Amino acid sequence: MPKQIIIAEQHQIAAVFSEDQIQELVVATGHHQIGDIYLGVVENVLPGIDAAFVNIGDPERNGFIHVTDLGPLKIKRSSAAITELLTPQQKVLVQVMKEPTGTKGPRLTGNITMPGRYVVLMPYGKGVNLSRRIKSESERNRLRALAILIKPAGMGILVRTEAEGKPEEAIIEDLELLQKQWEVIQQEAASTRAPSLLNRDDDFIQRVLRDMYGADVNRIVVDSSTGLRRVKQYLQNWSGGQTPQGVLLDHHRDRSPILEYFRINAAIREALRPRVDLPSGGYIIIEPTEALTVIDVNSGSFTRSATARETVLWTNCEAATEIARQLRLRNIAGVIVVDFIDMESRRDQLQVLEHFNKTLKADKARPQIAQLTELGLVELTRKRQGQNIYELFGESCPTCGGLGHIVHLPGEVENRMPIPAAEAPEKFTPAQPREIRTPVVRAPEIRENREIFDSFGEAFDTDSEVGNLVNHPSYQELGDHKRRTRTRRSRIGGANLKEESRPEVSGFGGEMDLEADTEITPMVDIPSLLSESLLVKESPKAPSFGRVGWTERPERTKVKIEPIKPVIEPPRIVEVEMTNQEQDMFALMGISPGVKLETEAKTPKSVIYNIMQPGEITSDAGEFNMDSMLEEKPKLEFPKVKLPTSKIPLEEFSRPQMAIESPTEELLGNIGFEPLSEDESNYSPTRRRRRRPSAQE
Repeated sequence: MPKQIIIAEQHQIAAVFSEDQIQELVVATGHHQIGDIYLGVVENVLPGIDAAFVNIGDPERNGFIHVTDLGPLKIKRSSAAITELLTPQQKVLVQVMKEPTGTKGPRLTGNITMPGRYVVLMPYGKGVNLSRRIKSESERNRLRALAILIKPAGMGILVRTEAEGKPEEAIIEDLELLQKQWEVIQQEAASTRAPSLLNRDDDFIQRVLRDMYGADVNRIVVDSSTGLRRVKQYLQNWSGGQTPQGVLLDHHRDRSPILEYFRINAAIREALRPRVDLPSGGYIIIEPTEALTVIDVNSGSFTRSATARETVLWTNCEAATEIARQLRLRNIAGVIVVDFIDMESRRDQLQVLEHFNKTLKADKARPQIAQLTELGLVELTRKRQGQNIYELFGESCPTCGGLGHIVHLPGEVENRMPIPAAEAPEKFTPAQPREIRTPVVRAPEIRENREIFDSFGEAFDTDSEVGNLVNHPSYQELGDHKRRTRTRRSRIGGANLKEESRPEVSGFGGEMDLEADTEITPMVDIPSLLSESLLVKESPKAPSFGRVGWTERPERTKVKIEPIKPVIEPPRIVEVEMTNQEQDMFALMGISPGVKLETEAKTPKSVIYNIMQPGEITSDAGEFNMDSMLEEKPKLEFPKVKLPTSKIPLEEFSRPQMAIESPTEELLGNIGFEPLSEDESNYSPTRRRRRRPSAQE
């Protein structure tokens, strides 16, 4: 099949095209390339592994040489210890046989080879060798006889495949050029201070043509005019002074770069991905690891065949062709394991292996199929020739270190993205013990009636039984699952930062204001609400709640309007006369004892029925509330505040009888009142409400 060679000399990259696909890449990058000859210095010798490290001028990594690769340095054939062959600070002439990978330095050898177009000169080798790809026996005999005649004394020669059919003059000229090059290297090694580089294939075009040019190449494209002239010169030298026929030499003059025009960069980008799609709908996955490379074959969406057997066989054959191309393109070396789709027929397995072996013959790295395991895995090996595509054009991810996963370990909260404040639930957890912080009431006016009952929450703290009874779920209004007494008391005390930061909405003329950094006037409650009010002094700066920086978020400054919740009336205890038979009947039928009363309660859920036998109820014990129970409890002493004597209108329920002292002028200046109408002033309570113990005298 005809081939095309695209050479980007500026980027030191060349590509070989066949059937509009890139078959192979040649890249000359890095500090140490295969074939470089160095004059090195032995740094240290490791007898435990029969190896030594040689300094070749790289400050980061030294070269590695094994005892089996010493070559001419191994003079004492009977000696097996490397310490007798190499000593520290000894100068050695070495050649790079494997480029550095990762943290490993380059692999070195003492068996130096100098490749040419038709022959390979081995200065420290022996004998004559021929390429295995030369199949003609007559041609092999001709080339062998020629090599024996022209071989330099004390050296070895390897005749390459390109020498097949070439005239003797071209082969001799190539060998003489290599001999002169070796003489120059020996002279530099004797006069140069180690470590130093003695020889390298600096001419990238010559290297590409030497390794890639053949009779099947019909086009060569170069990105520079000077490169085009050198291509013509090399081809003429190898063809007896004439340009070979059937080869088109082209200079790329398009505006787009040569790597983009021929989609070389796109092919490299696709080769770095693990998935490769097949023409019929299947795909393969290529995963390189430290020990070996694993390739998995999947049928994907391929369902064109009539039977499942044909589908599997066709997909495996397509995968074998693509795997052979990917091995050359990615330059994958070492141990390779291929997991083809399971085939039950032994005949199909042999057919796939035969097709796979045929496609691998075009690879110059000589891949060798080892075996087909019992699990259906195909094992093969491929010789390493330079760096693979992952080492040349890829690097490990800085986040996951090449694992392919982003690691989130427990406790490492700082690495995670912060949660937006709008999406996070509002949870206030005190970071330290709460301190009392009192809001200031400015220009107070008459508030809703529910404040009357809420303000009595301080009295229930002294009595656990009464407090538990009042806070029983049966007394709470339907749909209100919060305990209003506890909520309002914490709001009065100033512990709930969330409630303090919100302005009160309807029914309040005053304005809640938290000014921790300024002097706060002691709070004076409304005279109509309490008989005796508490004077609470300003507390230190309120502690922070919740997470750090919570109050700095702009979302927290938005004012949230809270709907006014219904007023909770105090519980009432009503005594009802019922016989034992009536009690049993009402209990079985689920009827409330309130049906025997003459008047129906406004809020039945806030009524407690006390069942008495007929004749046990006294004349004044029809119903009572919790104030009568509070009278028997010990009294609490609170500081008294003088309040105005003007009457305040009440709604729906009576007020406790309180002894009110005349207010001071300072307090009267901060509190405003509205005049009462005549009907409201004549209003007299008919029910006794609970009375604070401190109000009894």
